[in-house]
Amino acid sequence: MDDAEGPQALCDLCLAQVCHSLDSLCSRRADGSMSLIWAPLFPQEMADQLLHKMATTGILNDTTVGIFQNCKELRLRRASIRCCPVSAEAFRLALCPHRLQELDASWVPGGLTGANIVSGLASNLECRSSLQRLSLNGLHLDWESLEEDGGVRVGFSSLQGLRTLNLANTDLTDAALEDICALPQLETLDISCSAVSKLTALLECKNTLRSLIAHRLRQLDMSPARLLFVLSQLQALRHLDFSDDHFAVDDSDGRDADETVRQLLEGSPQVLPSLVSLDISGRKRVTEAAVSAFVESRSGLVFLGLLATGVTGEANENQVCEALRRYRDRECFIREALVHLYNLTTDIDKPRPDMLKLVLSGMQSHPTSLHIHLVATACAFNLTTQDLAEALPVSLLTSTVTQLMFAMKTFPNHQQVQKNCLLALCSDYILQDVPFDKYLAATLVINWLSSHEDPTLQRMAVAVISILVAKLSTEQTAQLSKDVFIMKQLLAIVQQKAMVGVVDSTLKFALSALWNLTDEMPAAARNFIECQGLELYEEVLESYYSEPSIQQKVLGLLNNIAEVEEMQADLLEEDLLEHILSLLKDSQVEVGVRYFAGGILAHLTSRPQSWTLGEELHTTILKQLHTSIVTWAQLEREMVSYRSFRPFCPLLQTCQPSGVQLWAVWAIHLVCSQNTSHYSSMLEKEGVTELLKALAAHPDTHQDIKGLSQSILRMVEQQQCHSGAFNNQTVPRNS
Repeated sequence: MDDAEGPQALCDLCLAQVCHSLDSLCSRRADGSMSLIWAPLFPQEMADQLLHKMATTGILNDTTVGIFQNCKELRLRRASIRCCPVSAEAFRLALCPHRLQELDASWVPGGLTGANIVSGLASNLECRSSLQRLSLNGLHLDWESLEEDGGVRVGFSSLQGLRTLNLANTDLTDAALEDICALPQLETLDISCSAVSKLTALLECKNTLRSLIAHRLRQLDMSPARLLFVLSQLQALRHLDFSDDHFAVDDSDGRDADETVRQLLEGSPQVLPSLVSLDISGRKRVTEAAVSAFVESRSGLVFLGLLATGVTGEANENQVCEALRRYRDRECFIREALVHLYNLTTDIDKPRPDMLKLVLSGMQSHPTSLHIHLVATACAFNLTTQDLAEALPVSLLTSTVTQLMFAMKTFPNHQQVQKNCLLALCSDYILQDVPFDKYLAATLVINWLSSHEDPTLQRMAVAVISILVAKLSTEQTAQLSKDVFIMKQLLAIVQQKAMVGVVDSTLKFALSALWNLTDEMPAAARNFIECQGLELYEEVLESYYSEPSIQQKVLGLLNNIAEVEEMQADLLEEDLLEHILSLLKDSQVEVGVRYFAGGILAHLTSRPQSWTLGEELHTTILKQLHTSIVTWAQLEREMVSYRSFRPFCPLLQTCQPSGVQLWAVWAIHLVCSQNTSHYSSMLEKEGVTELLKALAAHPDTHQDIKGLSQSILRMVEQQQCHSGAFNNQTVPRNS
């Protein structure tokens, strides 16, 4: 579908499911390759789509490509194994038996050569006439290894139906080019960045060749006069790309070619009379006058590529976007175009998904290029900053964040790339509402944080971590929590801020991240204690006595530790508990702070057998819990959320003191009244409603506790009635 925000096509979903379930749908042959256990006759186009889906999802290899050995049910016509690790033998068995019309085997790793492909395809007599398009970009051709077949040497010319051939970035030789030019129907040829030194062979296909792409022919060894003569004979040529890499180190390289271009521009319009497109980007010694004369003498010219020549070509938005589209595989031009795009987008105020897609395309095409990623990540920030992100398709933002994380992984030591990615990530909308691998993002940002102390960037990094940690699943949080390094990083920031007594967003975000990391995570709580976090937090509690936002986060983490039975002993320090008790008592202190203070004390006093301090303090705490809680006003704003109510279950037993019970039911009542639909099912599933019923029915339960318990149970019952009525209404519609 064209709409980026529309639902995926059913066909695409089905193909994705087949890819996901391939193991269970297949048996194995003796050589380990896969074969579909049951294969219906696939519509032909769907077989092509399945191969393409397997390739783009990264599962196409020697094992999985085996399913296409069944060439009766899975009939391939347009095949792509681009960038997939497929060996010569697997290629011969799985793809060569098909009556292919197109094949893209560009950048296949692992030793598959152009010779393997040509000889394999030529072994199928049908393929010799049916194959029209072949792309071997980036492969080792190994031309000399091609053998004779019945006295006739097998070569590209064996594939008589070929119309389009891409041999860019290969070891193409002059001898192989001669063989290619014998093809009777050759229309489009790409020999960019190859090893050819002579283009004379092109005269053999002068009547059919319509498009010649010859970018950066570094080994070309022809005089300008001879080169111009060959080009002038290509009467059918409509598209000529004779561009060069302007970042080349040796300025003398390509001098003859540059001179050829100058003569072509200044020469007669009778040379290449059918030309509608000429690309001379990156060529030196191109003058404004020569370009103007050329354009004026050729009314049929539609496109003239002048990027990095110093003669226009990069002046406006349309030209820059055209360059990004046209030169996707050419690092030198993408790099140049991105620099101009960055300047164009510095003060952009309208969403431009088209531009962002082009930026991502450039990054994906050059995954290891630092130059590309340095500028592209800056462009990505420009195009997603402030309110622009909210107006972009969510799927595009997901792709953007994924690409930014790839850049962070690929260039971990490049400060500016990391900074650009961090700036783009530090968006509340992106972090909260856009789906992406938040676990990976959190680990990448934490790793970055370890080696940087720039205050502005540190603040952003900690903010990103804080939000991401809150978004992780329980399993992901558990995995992250095991890492002592993360705990040390965040505690170091808290200590750094506490030493100077500053209250800023960096400190608050660090405290929030630590709070979330230790939520129902005993391993993280243990790491916290072993990293001297408890001593640091005691200091913070005392020094930030008048800062409720700080105290709330500190007490929230101590609550998490108090919930873990085997760690309660670490909190049983008289000075600490006296301080927490003073917060609970103080009516001038915000309810949010008193709530968490009460939680710590409720958990610690709920297990009298583990209490190691004086009995008088124990009794005082229990009495103060009840006295304080009954005075608390109901909070309107959401102050806390819970992954589960399991830590509350021991506090809700009928044998517990009333102060312990009251804190637990007050807490449950608070979150349920703010988000009944979310918490009512959790109460049922975890057996908390049964505990509340038992409390409400027990004769010794205090009236304050009974009242709150009954109120919670009513909320749950009303929610269930509402859900039941809603479900009854929706059943007929879906039946």
